[in-house]
Amino acid sequence: MQISVVRPADLGSAEIDAWHAMQDQTESLANPFLCPEFAVVIGRSQPAARVAVLTDSSGPLGFFPFERGRLGAAAPIGAGLSDCQGLVHVPGFECEPAELLRDCGISAWHFDHLVAGQQPFARFQAATASSPVMDLTGGFGAYCEGSRARSPRFWRDLGRKTRKIERESGALKLAVDAADIEDLRTLMTWKSDQYLRTGRSDRFDQPWIVEVVENLMAYRSGAFRGVLSILYAGGTPVAGHFGIAYGGVLAEWFPAYDTRYAKYSPGLIQLVRMAEEIGTLGVRSIDLGKGGMRYKEELKSYDLTVAEGTATRPSALAALHWAVAAPPRWAVRRIRQHPGLYRAADRVLRGVGRMRVAMRPAR
Repeated sequence: MQISVVRPADLGSAEIDAWHAMQDQTESLANPFLCPEFAVVIGRSQPAARVAVLTDSSGPLGFFPFERGRLGAAAPIGAGLSDCQGLVHVPGFECEPAELLRDCGISAWHFDHLVAGQQPFARFQAATASSPVMDLTGGFGAYCEGSRARSPRFWRDLGRKTRKIERESGALKLAVDAADIEDLRTLMTWKSDQYLRTGRSDRFDQPWIVEVVENLMAYRSGAFRGVLSILYAGGTPVAGHFGIAYGGVLAEWFPAYDTRYAKYSPGLIQLVRMAEEIGTLGVRSIDLGKGGMRYKEELKSYDLTVAEGTATRPSALAALHWAVAAPPRWAVRRIRQHPGLYRAADRVLRGVGRMRVAMRPAR
């Protein structure tokens, strides 16, 4: 086996075709965050982005996208944005992680959304988490029937709020595949406000992330595409979502809403309306991503499993990276596993958010 490391933009059409063929052969790899297009777009904005190309005499065996960091550390490509990470490979492929990391020129690879079935990295997994999925394979009607049986109160409340917003704000209409860049920028403004209110770091305060999202929206044809959906009430945009899709999977990524309509739960209405209409784009499931939000539990059909940890090769630097990463990872895991701790941490962050909103200069 030979391993060469290239910039994502240097991948040839034959390599991209081989990459997609590997995704199509293994269901767990058919995720938009594992696509070569995602790697290429990240590479335009992140100079440290790389792809290891694994080959033998028969051709490509696998692709390993990553970003080089300091002191021999590395992260998944699009770290902090990607909700699915790993090595894309031909069925049944195995490799020695130490060899892969060595040829990539790194000592440690930190991951937090490792896709299931990654045998080379199995021994490095420190924890796993659930990633809920809405299964639309049988159509929205079949999904809705099953979900209503599991969560009848949720659906009754959502129906009541839907009727209320239509009475008070006008008829609802969803643009399931909106094309206006200004709609995307409105969505990012809503999302920035949400980050501020909830005490989180504003991703859209980083120009490279804005650039990535706008470039991904430009992919509007083919198997991989950016998908912007906007919900209108009486012609006014009230909620939206931007995600990426591939192979029948839409990854929920950036949902947000106008807080003036918060009492109607427009974000949930938008998500359900999007699930109802997204089949026109060939989407058969919506991956809601890991996280303990209640709406995900109410709407999910089943869970996927993702893992976090640090893959290392024998070296002093690798030991240092593992020691630095382990304590905060343990603390985050403890909080996620205990609902009381999670709610307490969320209250603290929201309190910080209220102070930030109060201190924000008037617009």
